[in-house]
Amino acid sequence: MQDQLDERGYELERERRGLLRVGLAEVYNPSMVPTLNPGDQLIVRYGAPVRPGDVVVLRHPFRQDLLIVKRAVERRDGGWWVMGDNPLVENDSREFGTVPEEFVVARAWLRLRPPPGAGQRSAGALLSWVTEAVRPLRSAGTAGRAFSRRLRAR
Repeated sequence: MQDQLDERGYELERERRGLLRVGLAEVYNPSMVPTLNPGDQLIVRYGAPVRPGDVVVLRHPFRQDLLIVKRAVERRDGGWWVMGDNPLVENDSREFGTVPEEFVVARAWLRLRPPPGAGQRSAGALLSWVTEAVRPLRSAGTAGRAFSRRLRAR
């Protein structure tokens, strides 16, 4: 128990000094549909450890000035194999290969969906938006298992 308190105390000290930073990123393309849509905002944690299934923000291997959002699939020699959730968009490791570990900038923590446009302000649309606006991002494996259980339960 003392070790856990010490680790948490160390983490709190790192947060106070600004070493565990949080930021905001915006999704611009459809490579992560249906998980993320263009216009969605992500609350990200810089320097957070990455596990397979996490949504990450990383530098594009061929254009380091371009940040992209992908799912970390697995660790391989040389870094991470990353893919978008949209199978129709191949701007991921299928195109550019393994991404070096140092190109991973942050791990996504929450998705913030923008409010519906002016033409979609019905009570039903607003209620739907409220229930979907803020969503924690889980690994694809966890979400897939929960979804498949719901399908079998019907």
